[in-house]
Amino acid sequence: MITDGPLPAFHPALRAELDFPLAWGRAPYRDFGTWRRAARAKVEELLLVERDDTTPYDPRFEDGGSGDGCTRELVTLSLTRHERVRAALLTPHGDGPFPAVLLLHDHGSRFDIGKEKVVRPWYDDTRAASAHEWAARCYDGRFPGDELARRGHVVLATDALGWGDRGPLTYPQQQALASNLFQLGSSLAGLLAREDVRAAGFLAGLDRVDRRRVAAVGFSLGGYRAWQAAALSDDITAAACVCWMTRLKETLVPGNNLLRGQSAFHMLHPGLARHLDFPDVAGIAAPRPMLFFDGALDPLFPREGVRAAYSRLRAVWRSLGAADRLRVKTWPDVGHAFTRAMQDEVAAWLGAVPPGPGPTGN
Repeated sequence: MITDGPLPAFHPALRAELDFPLAWGRAPYRDFGTWRRAARAKVEELLLVERDDTTPYDPRFEDGGSGDGCTRELVTLSLTRHERVRAALLTPHGDGPFPAVLLLHDHGSRFDIGKEKVVRPWYDDTRAASAHEWAARCYDGRFPGDELARRGHVVLATDALGWGDRGPLTYPQQQALASNLFQLGSSLAGLLAREDVRAAGFLAGLDRVDRRRVAAVGFSLGGYRAWQAAALSDDITAAACVCWMTRLKETLVPGNNLLRGQSAFHMLHPGLARHLDFPDVAGIAAPRPMLFFDGALDPLFPREGVRAAYSRLRAVWRSLGAADRLRVKTWPDVGHAFTRAMQDEVAAWLGAVPPGPGPTGN
């Protein structure tokens, strides 16, 4: 029998069986480095998309002029061996190397724009109206990439498959695209994860970038992508994740957005729930500095799920003697949005984060 959701009538029993045996503190590892390698290996196995460390990025840069304290470029590069991707790249005026931000766009069921959601599209007047409308809706009228560049960060923003130059998808096509990739032995969510890791490696390798200070930042799906990239990439030295953190069990209830299918496929790694919960995956990034913001009025994430996830994250960082490197905050009057006040606080936090050791694998 099928119940609301749609869920099988026996879904409470299935949910109760999820005990995440590979989580830090439950897994049979007492050394965090050993656990981290095992947990990351399990996540990477279930991405269904092979790691690619050999395909040259082969970047092609297109000058976009300068303004508002930075130079603008479009860069076309290979994030996989299958497809070239066009990205927006902002570089502050002055002498580098600079700290950098991999800025990951949201979902929002809006596919005509991707990178343009977070960086003002100086190169495409046809997308400008959509971009400004989206900035007003989700980012308090500000393009966070432009603001971060103005504050001294190199900013890279790419399109995920289906958005902007790589789309546009329609809402119903998401499920078909995900299904077709599964049938091809691949995965939509796995491809997204692998591309974000490759983008982080490209950004960290730029001469203009201080590779000890490369942060992943994102809102909504971009927030999920930010902590996921931090878990899977040693090029990411810090991450700020806005409006995407919860425990799985609290989302698997009738009416939750993840149960619609569609957008869920961008975050669905088959079988992962048998091993790790969302905060467990984010914990792979410990003890690097991480920030998590949420809105108390956010209808997408049940409050008990957010609180439980934050508690789990605190336990991981605390166990490593690094509680001061984790910041979590609930904004009482905010829904599902990345307001200017939140952006300002993220920027201030990024400015105070000490340089990391670089990609050491620790």
